[in-house]
Amino acid sequence: MGLAAKKVVALSILNDSVIKVGEEYIDQKSVEWISVIEMPVENFVRENEFVLTTGIGCHGDPKLLEQFVKDVIQSGASMLGIATGRYVFDFPDQLITLAKNHQFPIIDIPWDIRFGDIMQMVLEEINKDKKTERQQSEEVRQELINDVLQSKGLEEIADGIFKHIKLPIIINDYVKKIRTSKHVEKDIISIFTHEEMIPTQDPSMFEGTYVDHPLYPHMEEYKVGEQRWYQLLIATNHRKQGYLWFRLEKKENLTWFVMNVLEHSLTACALYFLKENAIEMTEIRLKDNFLLQLSKDKKPNEQDLKSKAQLLGYDLDLTYLCIVGEISWKEEYADFPKLKKDSPTTSSLQSINYYIQKEVTNAANLLDRKTMATFDENEVIIYLETDHHLHTETANQFLDTIDRRLNELLTEVEMSWGIAARKNNNSGFHESYYEAKTALEIGQQQFGCGERIFFKDTRINRLLITVSSDSTVNQIVQDTIKPLIEYDKKRKTDLIQTFMAYNKYKGNVSQTARALNLHRQSLLYRLRNIESLTQLSLVNSDDVFLLELSIRLWMFRKIEY
Repeated sequence: MGLAAKKVVALSILNDSVIKVGEEYIDQKSVEWISVIEMPVENFVRENEFVLTTGIGCHGDPKLLEQFVKDVIQSGASMLGIATGRYVFDFPDQLITLAKNHQFPIIDIPWDIRFGDIMQMVLEEINKDKKTERQQSEEVRQELINDVLQSKGLEEIADGIFKHIKLPIIINDYVKKIRTSKHVEKDIISIFTHEEMIPTQDPSMFEGTYVDHPLYPHMEEYKVGEQRWYQLLIATNHRKQGYLWFRLEKKENLTWFVMNVLEHSLTACALYFLKENAIEMTEIRLKDNFLLQLSKDKKPNEQDLKSKAQLLGYDLDLTYLCIVGEISWKEEYADFPKLKKDSPTTSSLQSINYYIQKEVTNAANLLDRKTMATFDENEVIIYLETDHHLHTETANQFLDTIDRRLNELLTEVEMSWGIAARKNNNSGFHESYYEAKTALEIGQQQFGCGERIFFKDTRINRLLITVSSDSTVNQIVQDTIKPLIEYDKKRKTDLIQTFMAYNKYKGNVSQTARALNLHRQSLLYRLRNIESLTQLSLVNSDDVFLLELSIRLWMFRKIEY
């Protein structure tokens, strides 16, 4: 914000000066600096400058004087003061016409008035004006910070911003959700809400004295409808918190004072979002502790759980599925640092846990289901509301939605899931967690990472786990299939897979041969080898059962023989 030009011409040092042309435009001009210059002008004059000259470089040539004035006008100067009586004695009509056409004031300054005295008085006024502006800017800063400290909302903070800059504004968060707006039309709000906007590169933006302001490089210009809007990033510790938008109809509206207010506004908004995040993180920690207690406490106090759940906004009387997920790196990213526990000090908007939590919430909203979710190191624990007889369908719809989004957002990780239905008793939440965790571990052991396993589908696996824990059983397994394992290793064959296929097709040689892409005689040769190595008959149901059980236990446990 410059010094009003009318204040400059009213200075006592210029009492004997005369405004030769442009007096009616003085009220529209402002002065930010003063300088003395002679020909050539080139780029030595900046915008909103009060230029003084003796005209010595024109050598009394009216055309040169006219060209000089034209160059000063094009440089964006506020007005021109010409010392008359030595090199310039009068103002040609063409010069007067040129100044009128450009609404440019020219002042006739008597020769005996020293330029140094004029510059001193003008600079004193400019400094005084800037001091006032700085005081106003500091008052605005204190006002906005106090709004945050007094727990006022974004709506009230936005009111304070608009009061000082008189420009339409929008404040949205880092996901571009509008949190508040002031004096913005509904159609523009709709564009901000539903459309992706692309920055423009309009050269007209790069004009004005505000380009020297430290905030200027951070401004991005967008065309929203037929309007010109500017975006400023709200950030804390290099983390995006949101955006402050303002509309600019004329570049004259963007003064140094307005830029200062915008800078203070960013600070106030950043503090507000930090405070909001701190409250949110406290709530998240309370919910995390509660859900970990819910899932891992074998003998919970039901009344205590219900009272805590009510305070945190959870309804424990609903029917829930328990879903346990594990985060792991995909094979091509195996050399990356291992995932670490996302502690409160490192929980950020960039963390993997954060994205998973958001997608859990989004999927639940899409399906209109309640959820309770938390993290325990790289484990995700989710309780998902479900109908009594739609456990599988609900879980698959929910996880399909999450996996689809996570595959787009987090290409380097993959999720493994175990799912179990809740038991209707006091320890039902713990039991369903234990079952979902068991399903997850069985799925990873049998199929690797990235799979989805329901506890109800793991009955045979759980039976195998129980059986394989017996040392006598393990010895029987070893005695039964060790010859096959050694033969396969030595001859580079696959007798074990051959038997499993043969058993799958219930002893049908033709179907088995087709499935294995073998000649019938080659298959029969392999089957005879299996009988010879194991001393078991493939037509004896007990022998077939023993061989299948042994292979299943070996494949499940990956026991080395």
